[in-house]
Amino acid sequence: MITSKQLRDNWIKFYESKGHLNIGAVSLIGDGTTGVMFNVAGMQPLMPYLLGKPHPSGKTRLCNVQGCVRTVDIDAVGDATHFTFFEMMGNWSLGDYFKKEKTAWTFELLTKVFGFDKDKICSTVFEGNASAPRDEETAELLKSLGIKEENIFYLPKKDNWWELEGTVGTPCGPDNEWFYPREDGKDSSDFLDGNRYVEIGNDVYMQYKKTENGYEELKNKNVDTGFGLDRLLLFLNGLTDGYKTDLFIDAVNYLEKVSGKNYDADEEARKAIRIIADHTRTSVMLIGDANGIIPSNTGAGYILRRLLRRSIRYCRSLEISSEAICGAAEIFIDKVYGEAYPLLVEKKDYILDEIRKESKKFEATLSAGIKEFEKCIGGIERKNAFMKEKDSSYVPETEISGKQSFRLYDTFGFPLELTEELAAERGFTVDKKGFDEAFKAHQEISKAQAGAAKGGLTERTEITQNYHTATHILLAGLRKMFGTNTEQKGSNITEERMRFDFNLDHKMTDAELKALEDFVNEVISRKIDVVRSELPYKDAVSSGAYGVFNPTSQDQIVSIYTIGDVDKQICGGPHAKNTGDLGKFRITKEESSSSGVRRIKAVLE
Repeated sequence: MITSKQLRDNWIKFYESKGHLNIGAVSLIGDGTTGVMFNVAGMQPLMPYLLGKPHPSGKTRLCNVQGCVRTVDIDAVGDATHFTFFEMMGNWSLGDYFKKEKTAWTFELLTKVFGFDKDKICSTVFEGNASAPRDEETAELLKSLGIKEENIFYLPKKDNWWELEGTVGTPCGPDNEWFYPREDGKDSSDFLDGNRYVEIGNDVYMQYKKTENGYEELKNKNVDTGFGLDRLLLFLNGLTDGYKTDLFIDAVNYLEKVSGKNYDADEEARKAIRIIADHTRTSVMLIGDANGIIPSNTGAGYILRRLLRRSIRYCRSLEISSEAICGAAEIFIDKVYGEAYPLLVEKKDYILDEIRKESKKFEATLSAGIKEFEKCIGGIERKNAFMKEKDSSYVPETEISGKQSFRLYDTFGFPLELTEELAAERGFTVDKKGFDEAFKAHQEISKAQAGAAKGGLTERTEITQNYHTATHILLAGLRKMFGTNTEQKGSNITEERMRFDFNLDHKMTDAELKALEDFVNEVISRKIDVVRSELPYKDAVSSGAYGVFNPTSQDQIVSIYTIGDVDKQICGGPHAKNTGDLGKFRITKEESSSSGVRRIKAVLE
C-alpha cells in the first residue's frame, strides 16, 4: 500500500529529476490578489508567472504539492470522493518545455513510477472549433507513447480547454486529461458515459493568447499540470472509497469507536463519519495555516464556522459529543499531516482550543435551534392538514419563510445553509430571497442605531475627532493582542463617549482590558503626529494600509491616516492632529454586541 507521504515524495523527486525546482506550498487563505477566498488550485498562486512575470527563483521549471480548499461542492461531501480540503500535485513550465516533453513525462510517471497499465489509460484532447484547431499534436504524441488509439477521445471546449473567462490578452489553450478505470467498473467502451473512468490528472498547454477576435499563437508557451493527491492515492491503492486511504482511515476508525457505529454496514453513519472527518480536516488546516483564521460571521471565517457547525450537527446524528471533533483533529495533526505541515504541530493547542470554543458556543444553541426548526415545520404541517381538510384541491406549503430562517440565524446561530440542509431532509425548501430581505432590514436597523454618519461620528467637533482617532489606536491595540484578522464591525461617537464593535470570540478578561487601555494611553503619551496622505487604493494596500473600505476600482484615490509605527488605516477622517490632544483614555464597559462581535465603550478624560 502506498502512503500519502510516499506519493508526495515520489511526485517531487520525479520532477526534480527532470530539472524542476520544488517551490513549496503557500497559504490556503487567498491574499486578495486572485479574487477568491481560498486557494482552489495549485496553479492559482502561480498565475502572475504564467501570465509572463519572471518567477523570483529565476527558474522556468517548477513543482510542488499545494493544499487547496473548495466548498462549492460541500453538499456532496458524504460520498466516497468529495472533499473540501485536498492537495494538488503540480508542475509547471514557464516558456521552457512543451507538449512532447510533458506527455512523455506524465506517461512515464503513470506507468513507470505508479505502475498504471498503459492499455487501460484513457486520455482526452481538444476536438477543435472555429477559433482554434483540433489538438492532433497531443493525440499523436499519446499514440507514439503507447496509448491505444481507441482510448483517446476528442472533446469540445467545455471539457478540454482552459482560459480565464471574460479576459483579453491572457494565455489559454487546450488541455490533455488523463483517466483510469475504477476497479468495479465496466469495460472500456463505457468511457464516454462517465460511469467507469475517473480523471486522475490534467496537463494544460497555454499556447495561445486570447484576443478580441479569437486566439493567436504565443511565442513563449507554458505548461500547467495538476494531479489530485487524494484521488491518485485512491487509485494507486485499488480503493473506491477515499476515506479508506491513510489520510482518513485513522480518523474514521476513531469515529467508529466512539460512536459504536459500523462504517461499512450503516449507510447513515458512514455519511456522518465522512462529513465529520472531512470538515474536521479542513478546519484544522484553516486554523493551523500560516495565515490562519478563526470562526466568525464574515468571509473565510464564516466558511470555517459553517464547516465546524455542520460537523457538530452530524456528531448529534451519531449520538456522540462534539469533543469527538477534537479527537479527530488530533489524529490529523499528529498522525497524518504533522510531518508535511509542521506548523500544525506548533499550533496544535491553539487549533484544538478554537475548535472547542466554537463547539461549546454552538452546542449551547443547537438544541434550542433544532426545537425552533421543528416548530417551524410543525406549524406548516398543521396548516397544510387543516387547509387540506377544508379544501381537497389545496396545494400544501413546503417552504420555510425568510423571516423564520433569519430568526434561526440571528437567534440560534444557524447558517442559512444548515437550515436549508435540515429542510431538505424533511422535503422542504427555504425562501432565500426572504432571508436576504430580512437580513438587509436587520442591517439597516443596526446601522441606524449605530449612527450612520461617516466614521461613526454623529457630529464633527474637535472632541469627536479626538474620539475618532482613539478608535484607530484602539483597533491597532486589538489587532496587536488578537491578530490582524480583528476588524472594526461598527462604531458610534458622540461628544460624551465612543462605542466600538469588533470581531472576537470571547469576553475580554480584566487583564486584557487593562493591557488594551494601557496600550492606548501609551500611544497618547508619545504625542505622535497623525499624518494624512493619498494614494490609489491598490498602492495603499501594498504600503500596509488596511480598513473597512470598498473601492469602486483599484485605482481609486483614498485617504490614509498614519499614526507613527502604531497604525495605518484607509479612512475618510476627520482626525486629531496629534495623539497628545486626546487626553486620558478609559474603558467604561466591554460587552457582547452580537454573535462573535464584542463592543467596547470608552471615554476621553
